[in-house]
Amino acid sequence: MKTDIQNPGKLIVDPEAKLEEELVVRPTSEAIIWNTYKTWIQSYRDLPILINQWANVVRWEMRTRLFLRTAEFLWQEGHTAHASKEEAIQETKTMLDVYADFAENYMAMPVIKGVKSENERFAGAVDTYCIEALMQDGKALQAGTSHFLGQNFAKAFDVKFNNKDNQAEYVWATSWGVSTRLIGALVMAHSDDEGLVLPPKLAPFQAIIIPIYKGEASKNIIDEKAQSLLEELKSKGIRAKYDSDDNSRPGWKFAEYEMKGVPVRIALGLRDIENNVAEVARRDTKEKTSVQLDGLPVYIENLLNEIQHSIYQKALDYRNEHITEVNTWDEFVETLETKTGFVSAHWDGTPETEEKIKEMTKATIRCIPLNNRSEAGQCILSGKPSTERVLFAKAY
Repeated sequence: MKTDIQNPGKLIVDPEAKLEEELVVRPTSEAIIWNTYKTWIQSYRDLPILINQWANVVRWEMRTRLFLRTAEFLWQEGHTAHASKEEAIQETKTMLDVYADFAENYMAMPVIKGVKSENERFAGAVDTYCIEALMQDGKALQAGTSHFLGQNFAKAFDVKFNNKDNQAEYVWATSWGVSTRLIGALVMAHSDDEGLVLPPKLAPFQAIIIPIYKGEASKNIIDEKAQSLLEELKSKGIRAKYDSDDNSRPGWKFAEYEMKGVPVRIALGLRDIENNVAEVARRDTKEKTSVQLDGLPVYIENLLNEIQHSIYQKALDYRNEHITEVNTWDEFVETLETKTGFVSAHWDGTPETEEKIKEMTKATIRCIPLNNRSEAGQCILSGKPSTERVLFAKAY
C-alpha cells in the first residue's frame, strides 16, 4: 500500500510496492483465543477461564510515533470467559482498577477512570472501560482499556457451556490490555528538557553515587567509603550504583544520570568524608542538600518515597488545572486551542454529534467518568438536552 499523492488521506494498493523484509501477520488474539475456548469449555465447571499473555502485535500505521503508535509493539492482554454476566462485569472493573493502581502508584501518573462512548468503544464490546491520562503538552492519552464483551464473541465463535441446570448457553467474556504505550506515557507525563524524570518505584537505579576525586591519593579513601555506603543502601532495598569510572569527569556523569532520570544523585568527595557528609541531589526538583553520612541510607529511603509522591502530585495538579468546564461552543473551541487539556462539556449522546465535533475540532470524547454526577444541561453543539458532562480532548 502507498499514499495517493492527489488525496493524502487515501491509501491505494500497489502490487509492485514490496516490503524489503516480509511481514507475516497473525490473526487477532480474539480469533486465536476464542477458537481455543471452543475446545476447552463444555461445562460451568470449566469456568471461569482467565488467560493473560504478552504478545508482539503488528499493525498498519500511516504515521508512526515512538512508543505511542508503532508498526510493531509489545502488549499485555487478557481474555476471560465466565458463566454469568455479573462475574464478567466484575472482572472488567477489577482489571480497570489494576491498571489504574499501576498507573498512579507506580508510574506516578494520575488517571481518570471512565467508560467510552459508542463511537470510541472497542469493536465487539458491550462496554469499554478506560484510564485516561493527560500529558504535559495538554493532550490526552488512553493508557489502558478493559472491555466487557457480553456474549458477542461467544456467539461469533459458537462457544457454549452447560449451566447448573444442564442448559446450554453462551459464555460471557472480557478482554483487557496495556502496551508499550505506557513507556511513552511515562516519558511525556514527567520528563523535562534535561531528560527523563523517573518515579523511584520504576527507576532501574534509584540512587547513583558519584565520586569527586582530587588526586590519586584520594581515590582509595573515597572508593572504600562509597562501597560501604553502597552496601548500606542495598541493605535497605534501594537499587543503587557506584560509578567509579575515572575516565569521565563528575560533571559529565551528573549530566548523564540526569538525562537517564535517576531519582537521587549522591556526590562524595574527600572533603565530604572528612566532614562526614555527602551532597544529595533530587532529579525531580534539582534541589541539593548536604546530609550526614551516618543517617544517609534512612534519609535516601525517605527521600525516594517523597519523590514518588511529589512527582505524582505535580502531575495531578497539572491535570486538575487542565480540566475546564464549558457551556458554549465558543468556550469549547477557545479552551481546546488556548488552554488545552480535558474539556468537560455537555453532549447530547448521539454518535452523529460526537463525529461532527471530532471533524470540526479534532477533539474526541475521551471518556464518560465513572464518578460523573447527574446534571441537566444543553449539548454544546446541537443544543439538545443532556444529563451529564463528558470529557473531550485532543489526544495521541
